[in-house]
Amino acid sequence: MSFHRPASLAEALAVKAEDPRARLLAGGTDVMVAANFGRLRPKPLVDLTAVPELSQWWREKDRVVIGATVPYQRIIEEIGQLVPGLALASRTVGSPQIRNRGTVGGNLGTASPAGDAHPPLLASRASLRVASVHGSRVVPIDDFFVGLKKTTLADDEIVTAVDLPVAAGPQQFSKVGTRNAMVIAVCSFALALDPVTGQVGTGIGSAAPTPRRTPAAEAFLAAELSGRWANPARPLPHSVVKEFGELVAQAAAPIDDVRSTAAYRKHALAVLARRTLTWTWLDYQKEARQCA
Repeated sequence: MSFHRPASLAEALAVKAEDPRARLLAGGTDVMVAANFGRLRPKPLVDLTAVPELSQWWREKDRVVIGATVPYQRIIEEIGQLVPGLALASRTVGSPQIRNRGTVGGNLGTASPAGDAHPPLLASRASLRVASVHGSRVVPIDDFFVGLKKTTLADDEIVTAVDLPVAAGPQQFSKVGTRNAMVIAVCSFALALDPVTGQVGTGIGSAAPTPRRTPAAEAFLAAELSGRWANPARPLPHSVVKEFGELVAQAAAPIDDVRSTAAYRKHALAVLARRTLTWTWLDYQKEARQCA
């Protein structure tokens, strides 16, 4: 196995261009597990942890740009108030050791439908900054996942950063697993409310071949909330919460596997959607009272 540890993004892109089979290593929480179990034998291995351009985050007006190798723990500690949905999802990732190593960029590179970072990125309508020796481009998160563990990335491209808006309203993330800690999601759900634009964002994980949004549920809830933003003291009717959960579940396309049945995943998604909607609306009511 050949091993590369580039010291700059240009050097990393050159290595990837020379051998598109090269496997990228960020935190190693997925790659090394697969290698240890004999499921992966990458010939060229490229360690990105020494590339400074990938290890920083910065703010651009009302957006936050997070380098691909910024670990989950830094997202929680340093920008949790700016991107609360992603920070909540980051808190559910593995153990403290894994959160100090694992990265959103690695999660995207693996492209597992169970990746914890994917639902809040979808709910926030994030964009991904992608680069190769031929130049750079921006990929909307909706266009990134194209199949089971497959992405729109060309063989010589690297995800360099995630670009998402600073939260304009409450966000939540919830998942179901077989135990409370260090668990792969049976299913997961993220919700983001934006009272400024009136938009609703959603993301589901581990309940379809790819992470996905739920457009019908988003449109339904946005219409229901359109007359409530200015008067948040009014509780959401149970019928609205129930219908939202059912629409989220209908958007899923789960399978039976060793972690769950498809039927349970659909049921659990409806429950998660109802809970996160209740939580986010309570958060919005609290913020409105404080502002008043």
